[in-house]
Amino acid sequence: MPKLSFRFACSFLTCLLALSLPASAQMGMGGPQTPAVEYVIGEIKVSGTEYLDAQLLETVTGLNVGDKFKLENDPAVSKAIRNMWGQQLFSDIRVNINKIEGNKVFLEFIIKERPRLGQLVFKNLNKTQETEIKDKLNMVTHRMVTPALKKDIDAVIKKYFREKGYNNTQIRLSERRDTSAVNTIVLTVDVDKGKKVHINQINFVGNDHVMDTRLKGKLKGTKEMPRISLYPADKYSIYGQEHYTLSQYLGDLGFLSPSKTLELLNPYFRWNFFSGSKFNQSKYEEDKNKLLAYYNTLGYRDAQVVNDTIYTAPDGNLNIEMQVAEGKKYYFGDIEWRGNTKHSDSLLSRILNIKRGDVFNQEHFDNRLGSIPSPEGMDIGSLYMDDGYLFFRVNPIEKSIVGDTINYEIQIMEGPQATIKDITISGNDRTNDHVLRRELYTLPGAKFSRSDIIRSIRQVSNLGFIDPEKVNPIPKPNMADGTVDIDYNVAEKSSDQLELSAGYGNGMFMGTVGISFNNFSLNNFFKFKEWDPLPMGDGQKLSIRYQSNGKWFNSANLSFTEPWLGGRKPTALSVNLMYGRQAYGDGSSISYLDGDPTQHYLTYWGGGVSLSKRLRWPDDNFVFSYGLNFQQYRLKDYALGIENFTNGTSNNLFFRLTLARNSVDQPIYPRSGANINFSFQFTPPYSLFEDRDITNETDEERYKWIEYHKYRFTAEWYQRIAGNLVFKFAAKYGFLGYYNKSLGYSPFERFSVGGDGLSGFNAFVGKDIISHRGYETGYEGMVSPTITNATIFNKYTAEIRYPFSLNPSATIFGLAFFEAANGWNSFKEYNPFQLYRSTGVGVRIYLPMFGLLGLDYGVGLDRLGNGTKFGDAARFTFMLGFEPD
Repeated sequence: MPKLSFRFACSFLTCLLALSLPASAQMGMGGPQTPAVEYVIGEIKVSGTEYLDAQLLETVTGLNVGDKFKLENDPAVSKAIRNMWGQQLFSDIRVNINKIEGNKVFLEFIIKERPRLGQLVFKNLNKTQETEIKDKLNMVTHRMVTPALKKDIDAVIKKYFREKGYNNTQIRLSERRDTSAVNTIVLTVDVDKGKKVHINQINFVGNDHVMDTRLKGKLKGTKEMPRISLYPADKYSIYGQEHYTLSQYLGDLGFLSPSKTLELLNPYFRWNFFSGSKFNQSKYEEDKNKLLAYYNTLGYRDAQVVNDTIYTAPDGNLNIEMQVAEGKKYYFGDIEWRGNTKHSDSLLSRILNIKRGDVFNQEHFDNRLGSIPSPEGMDIGSLYMDDGYLFFRVNPIEKSIVGDTINYEIQIMEGPQATIKDITISGNDRTNDHVLRRELYTLPGAKFSRSDIIRSIRQVSNLGFIDPEKVNPIPKPNMADGTVDIDYNVAEKSSDQLELSAGYGNGMFMGTVGISFNNFSLNNFFKFKEWDPLPMGDGQKLSIRYQSNGKWFNSANLSFTEPWLGGRKPTALSVNLMYGRQAYGDGSSISYLDGDPTQHYLTYWGGGVSLSKRLRWPDDNFVFSYGLNFQQYRLKDYALGIENFTNGTSNNLFFRLTLARNSVDQPIYPRSGANINFSFQFTPPYSLFEDRDITNETDEERYKWIEYHKYRFTAEWYQRIAGNLVFKFAAKYGFLGYYNKSLGYSPFERFSVGGDGLSGFNAFVGKDIISHRGYETGYEGMVSPTITNATIFNKYTAEIRYPFSLNPSATIFGLAFFEAANGWNSFKEYNPFQLYRSTGVGVRIYLPMFGLLGLDYGVGLDRLGNGTKFGDAARFTFMLGFEPD
């Protein structure tokens, strides 16, 4: 019997069947009709599969063996074909009736699968774009190429380029057979990203009380492109133009106001050359909400964006127009308190600090109530939550609105005081729990305190091996028993640092190798399975550094710190050892490194031990340190530049006391807080213990045991200006004194001011090196050469900092600085107003593996003039591993 075949064009089903069936199955024409035979499905078969499961496809048809079947226009077959097409897996579907036996019909679905993806080829993309787009697509070979897949490719690529400012990207997809595999294709994606589209102009209409420039400043992700032109950018407008005219500017005395001057110049001149002006739809929607939030801070709480539109300007860029309705300005009225039993109305009102007649400001109101915790912690919420009232709730109710005045009733629900039950820490794969727990100020059994949580975050962040951006404490309150569990989620970051460097300076090559482990574990030193590459996890610090150029200079340092000696109290033990040797030539050549290095040299060795203890008074940010150190210097025909002391041995046994207070929020990029340090360093007054005729002693005898008392004061303040823009101010002072006037100042422990502040190979062993950007050491003869042997110094630094990346794997920020410093040889010469000034810009890159890398370009302002060109007055300053003094 011949096979019957039909496709999805089921309108021909009747004709096909009628022509193909034997006469016994057809109805007679003109004669008596035979009764219709009722058929059932005897078999369902799917053929033509290459990758798909035939049995699974049989179930997709929805047909079953034994189902009734009509030879003419059977709706079940039509539905089965629609089901299979709906899978979007096939390019062709045919149905055959293979045979009929009695009342059984044997069906065969013959399919042709869509081709699979063999290769995905991009055109007109660079390697970076291609890699990033492939990552976003997450494409795998042998994936079926469907219309949905092509739409996804088109959408992902257009979104990728739209986020980069290319709003008119065009995608063309083409296919060709891939001969390397069966039924596969090469899918070529031809990308025409078009021109980058910037925001030409943002125009506001209806803002009668707020200038355009202020509103534009609140659009953080939607910025106009920079502009210098004689023709205005807002030549075209849909909602109508409301220019700030020159006559208005003069009438308002706008030349006295920078903001009004910028408002007038905005259509012609915009200075924002370093801010992006690409359009991003999601950021634009966020910015509209920020715009309304800003209006709310000014009292216009009914403000709304009535209409907004985005259209293409004649130059191909985008114009954005917003029509705003400001509404009227509101003020605070009477504020009443209800439900407060712990604290009086007068105390709450004093902390709220909002008086009748103040301009309504929703953000300020929420901050003072503690609905949005303020960074300073001076709000109603902090008052209660720092005293254990975790279940505290505040509900401000608008009691009435009289004209433009809003009267409030603030309902306080104090609840019970909560006690901390369990503390859990997660995310620390390498660091032992006890290292983090001992830094926490939240303890089981203590009252809940929000300020203790904030302090705990700061302490954990300052360890150096925990990402400060990802310390996330999660309180889990249980109101039934008045307790709270706190789960600290942390993310570790690499803190070990490797220093491998080589450079050329001072007429020689210098190589450095060093390694610092900031989460070391001495306890696991002999457990070799814990070595990765060294035993880690106990928060100890081990640092080894060696620097050399061969025969002229060698320096080695080793230090170890245990931050919690004994494990119970924050008492840190530090031990350090050092050795070095440096030499110079005999001066018979241009280079002082030519000649015999055994003729003029200085060797030194020493070490020290110190203890640091965290104090509880005046507050627990204070740390007191005390230590004993010894250094020995041996000189052989080595000129220090002081007196005639060139030969002999000098011993430096000194005690150091340090009082410090550190409240910075995090170590790498501080945004708030201060770091203040005062140190007092002194030796025994040997010359006062015995009757000596110092005037008749040689320098070698005089300085065999050096004596002095030395003071250092450093203060650094950090203040957030806006967002992550930070202002830093630092002041540093140093003074070296003596016990015996006849003996005078020590030849060591003086101050060398100027230059990059990096020791390396120089004549400054045994001295504090104070950097001054824009100047060389000694200010290149601007003052006495004794600047390298100063006994007093002052230094002031002001910086504006802004981060480009706060990623822990690469923290990068730029800065602009102003600096002033000087050094003096004695109090007779001291003049605190005689400071040498510099200004410039710089960048800092913090890589966990290498530490701090820095580059500054500074101009010595006091070097300008007298024939000195700008380029000659400028200096590049490099730093590696640490920020110099």
